[in-house]
Amino acid sequence: MSESREWLIQWLRDAHAMEEQAETMLSGQLNRIESYPELSDRIRIHLEETREQAKRLKTCLDGLDEGSSMLKDAGGKLTATAQSLSGVFAGDEVMKGSLASYTFEHMEIASYTILIAAANAEGEAEIARVCEQNLREEEAMAEWLKSKPVTSYGKIPNAGRSRSRQCETLSGRRSGTRKLFDHRAQSASDRELEKEPKLL
Repeated sequence: MSESREWLIQWLRDAHAMEEQAETMLSGQLNRIESYPELSDRIRIHLEETREQAKRLKTCLDGLDEGSSMLKDAGGKLTATAQSLSGVFAGDEVMKGSLASYTFEHMEIASYTILIAAANAEGEAEIARVCEQNLREEEAMAEWLKSKPVTSYGKIPNAGRSRSRQCETLSGRRSGTRKLFDHRAQSASDRELEKEPKLL
């Protein structure tokens, strides 16, 4: 097997693991954005696209008598789960989720662009066609996210409450610092008084 063909197989496996990661990440987001029907509807559509993309890539690998990498697939899902959970308690979770999705889409776009060139170089027209189809879907999702800034979804849930908690925490810290300073100043004053000679 030529080195370029080995790279093609490797990159196909990477792309399959990438779509497995995307599926886990999108599913995690979908469970927490029910208050944003437009966003959740688009995420739901792309989730189905992502599942089909993974199936198409698996078919390509099977056609080459190669299978997907279970280790890479599992690693991708684990990473996506961690990413999904990292924003659970953040007041700006929707914004962070949109940012992560937009960044991930462009990574997928770059991956499929390379795969198309590699498949064409190896004379694998069907693999190139599959990757082109996946690429179009990723480009469409990236463009949709670009055209829909997070501010267009309305109020970010818990953002105000999160800012309020931050202000309360900051105020508490300042109050505590002020009390500590006053206490130390009073202690220093008492020590100075003790040093002064007492009048008889």
